[in-house]
Amino acid sequence: MAHVGNGAGSLDDEDQFEDAFDRIPVASKMDLKTSLEECAIALNLVLNNKFSEALDLLKPWARESMYHALGYSSILVMQAAMTFEHKDIQAAMGTIKEALQTCQRFRKRNTVVESISSLVSKQADSLREEEMHAEICYAECLLQKATLTFVQDENMISFIKGGIKVRTSYQIYKECQHVLNMTQYVASNSDAFHQFEGGVKLGIGSFNLMLSLLPARILRLLEFIGFSGNRDFGLSQLREGAASHSLRSILCVLTLLLYHTYVTLILGAGEGDLVEAEALLEPYQEKFPNGSIILFYTARIALLKGNFEKAQLTFQQCIASQHEWKQIHHVCYWELMWAHCFQQEWLQAYRYADLLWRESRWSKAIYMYQKAAILSMMPEEDVKNTGENVGELFRQVEGLKQRLAGKSIPTEKFAVRKSRRYSCSTPVKLVVPALEMMYVWNGFTIVGKRADATEGLLITIEKAEEQLSNDPRPSEYHPDDQCLVQMLKGLCLKHLGRLLQAELCFTQVLSIEKRIRYDHYLVPYTLYELGLLYKQQGDVAKAIRHIENAKLNYKDYSMESRLHFRIHAALSNLKGSPVNTP
Repeated sequence: MAHVGNGAGSLDDEDQFEDAFDRIPVASKMDLKTSLEECAIALNLVLNNKFSEALDLLKPWARESMYHALGYSSILVMQAAMTFEHKDIQAAMGTIKEALQTCQRFRKRNTVVESISSLVSKQADSLREEEMHAEICYAECLLQKATLTFVQDENMISFIKGGIKVRTSYQIYKECQHVLNMTQYVASNSDAFHQFEGGVKLGIGSFNLMLSLLPARILRLLEFIGFSGNRDFGLSQLREGAASHSLRSILCVLTLLLYHTYVTLILGAGEGDLVEAEALLEPYQEKFPNGSIILFYTARIALLKGNFEKAQLTFQQCIASQHEWKQIHHVCYWELMWAHCFQQEWLQAYRYADLLWRESRWSKAIYMYQKAAILSMMPEEDVKNTGENVGELFRQVEGLKQRLAGKSIPTEKFAVRKSRRYSCSTPVKLVVPALEMMYVWNGFTIVGKRADATEGLLITIEKAEEQLSNDPRPSEYHPDDQCLVQMLKGLCLKHLGRLLQAELCFTQVLSIEKRIRYDHYLVPYTLYELGLLYKQQGDVAKAIRHIENAKLNYKDYSMESRLHFRIHAALSNLKGSPVNTP
């Protein structure tokens, strides 16, 4: 059985794998070593866009081998999470239940979690390799089931059930780390042991990293039931896992890439380490030059660096690289839509928003709002040529919103509230709605990498500012619109290095706070941006004061949780202290 790439074997075995696509061996028995080898081949198939072949390889042993069960369910869960189709979610849920049963058969009768103290003190030496791996596989399967539980039903009971599964998984990882520490001297030369170690580092690293992102008020509650998180420790565990030659090294890499290219931007101030992201991706770009997942992250990094042209070309390559999973096309459409928005190429951006609306089930409300918002930025003649009615599109948004765990999704809720201006008997047009949504997704941080694009946005915003100033019959939304324009103008000026002018824009928003009637989110968000501006000027004390003002003195506004995530990241950085303790 051939070893593969970053899987069970060494890197030198990669060439063996490249010639093995057409002659994948069929195992006659399935011990732990063989299952790890086959799953390494399956993982390489996925990275080479051969999703069906990977499933065909894993399925025959999915009820006999814990790793085949985990691999098979992982692919189906990933597909279900991307399609959001009910039939895919149901199929994945059925598979994950079977995978849990398969893993359970290999677990010690008194599981690691149930009797860890006795295992560590008396039996750590004798704990069988299969039992160690069964714990890790079981924990991963539980996380997958929790993910599906969250999206399968929209009631609070499902949300609680998912939370319990997450907690059980977290406890298993913690105890496996304990076992790992106690048994390292016993089995440190075993390949199976290194695979177990890779699983622990992936789980412990991911949990610590993601928990460290949570605002203090949420984390205090989670710490009460046994959760804790440390960002630096989580990153170090994932980096060690990524540098290893275990089956899960690529999963550690993908987790770090997700953190640096998405999480830090949406839930932070955009402080992802793109140098590290590029270094992590480079070896895989050489091995899988046409792999859609690798191409996607290559394009995403180019976008974040402000190289919009390269990003657009690479996203197109990603789309052309495979046609089996249309869902990967959809995430590329989303990125291409924003790449064109950043350059104010509104017609091209509209076409991708329209493709998403027609093909993807992720969030019909957001896609409809994006279409309408982008069309609002275009000349009337161009809008007519599309055959769309902007007001009608906005009016459809509210009927498309979804619920998760019984609650509306915050970004959809925001889009619905903004769209209601078109439901009145006398509709009141939104001001630069596409730029407002760009801010919601922290897009100004990306545009700020390009002075030419930022100058272009500033010109558009100043035109809107002038129109508002010259409006002969200002509506009840007028103060809100003025504040939005001033905040966005301040952001452009900040990224252009015109810091004093940016400060004036932000303080102007704060000066008319009491006149705002609907968009109350603008004040705490402006305080946060003003805090970041003072940080840029080197006045840390002033920065902390303004950001804590936003945190402590405002509540019940749109996208409040998103701002609290960003505030948490900013204050942790400003105060120079670890996020939490492990």
